[in-house]
Amino acid sequence: MTGFGTAREMDLTVVIPQMPVEALLLQGCCREAERADLTALSLEGLRMALPLSFHGHMMDVTREIQRCAIQLRDLTDRSQIHIARVPIVLDYLHIILPCLSKSLRDITTYIEDKTISREIRWRKMYNEMAAEASGMALAVRFVLYRDFLTRLQQLLTCHHDFDLNTFETLCSRILQLREARGIPPPPLQVSPIIAQQELMLSPRPQERTIHWAEQIFSLPLPSHTYFNHRYHSRSYGPYFPSGSVYTPPGAKILFKRSFDNDQVSITAFINPVNNAPYFQTRTLSSNNLLPFYSLRGAHALCISRDGSALQLKRWSRSEKCSKLWAVLSFPTWEEMVLFYCVFLVLKARNILTVSLHPEEYLLSRERRLFQAQIIDDDYKHSLIVYEDQLTKGIRLHAAVWEGELRMCPVWTAFVTQQSRNENWCTISRRDANVVRLRDVRLYVFCYKYRERNMRQNKTGDFELWFANEAAAARFKEVFSNNPTPESSEADAPMSSVKGKGKGKEVEYVQ
Repeated sequence: MTGFGTAREMDLTVVIPQMPVEALLLQGCCREAERADLTALSLEGLRMALPLSFHGHMMDVTREIQRCAIQLRDLTDRSQIHIARVPIVLDYLHIILPCLSKSLRDITTYIEDKTISREIRWRKMYNEMAAEASGMALAVRFVLYRDFLTRLQQLLTCHHDFDLNTFETLCSRILQLREARGIPPPPLQVSPIIAQQELMLSPRPQERTIHWAEQIFSLPLPSHTYFNHRYHSRSYGPYFPSGSVYTPPGAKILFKRSFDNDQVSITAFINPVNNAPYFQTRTLSSNNLLPFYSLRGAHALCISRDGSALQLKRWSRSEKCSKLWAVLSFPTWEEMVLFYCVFLVLKARNILTVSLHPEEYLLSRERRLFQAQIIDDDYKHSLIVYEDQLTKGIRLHAAVWEGELRMCPVWTAFVTQQSRNENWCTISRRDANVVRLRDVRLYVFCYKYRERNMRQNKTGDFELWFANEAAAARFKEVFSNNPTPESSEADAPMSSVKGKGKGKEVEYVQ
């Protein structure tokens, strides 16, 4: 098998027979995740009925149970992309799942014991469950479970931080906990015999390369601009069952985003065969026990905005029209913008992409306040200042000026409350073409761009090198104290793409 997707196919997946043991255990992860969510909800209800003096410990336990649920679903999602390595983790799932499940069922039993008061329920649960674990506090027990699941995920994905000694220590502690609680020992062997070197497989340091998309969502947001109205996130399929699609070994997960309390997730990864980006959605059945997955290459999807949500559409060969593939509702404007830009760049720089419609580059419901050409790390870029019409958030957006990738995003930066400081935006004394920005954080969407080259000054301020003094002056005016700055454009060739503004046609420039 050579993987899925060819240069001319919208999407092609290789289906292999289901593996009953693997599918059973991975579905067990989803069942225990749902059990953990329900247990955390019941424990939260008990906490609300007790005095404040009990809340601290109870909140710690609830928080760790919820984190275990997230780790379980995350492990299941990633297993679909690293399906070839799933057999490696099967024995370890047999070790943790029964122990975790019994802990959750025991907590539920204590909570539902109506023969004693709520306070006694909690005291009895806390003390008796600690005693059976040799004094281990209840919250610490779930920290142990979470740490083990985290290391198990690292083993599954060949993560460079995986440490076999730490993993085996955690495994031994869980086996001891099982024995103390009277849980029968796990089966001697579920998965095939696997060589020790396979268990320890991880990339060599010199081979470890960080994809720019891996870093985008790991950076803290400088601001959080929340939407007033939210949609429900949805995945529309078509779906395939867990474990039925073969992904070539060596796939690199770029990021995963969860929506609606992890009811829907989307994972981006690179297919190592053709180095092309793919997206996998996961949704849950009505009872939250069974996961359903859908897979599409970035080249086979189109993106657009609808309020606080991004819509991903696919082409239906049978119906000969575009259909919704996923609706992703974001809590903040910043997260939505970052996902939009990342998707565009992954698609535009994809060898499988035949064409990309110019309108995809334009995020709807944004008003352009300014545009001009800048010399950015020795490249010609188009600098645009956008204002979001829903949230009134403002951002800087740099895109490729000309050539095959024209309009493709290079970086974006969100303008925060720091811009109210009169020293945030200043024109250089040495060169009137240069504007310096303080306390601005760039999210960069390519390898070649070197932000440090634009911070070659004593204070490390970010510099914008405009083509002329007039453009620099007009940029500074945008961030003056005027509450509603007028749209400003300079040195930009006109584009034929048009969008709708407030009751009139707006000419977009690039």
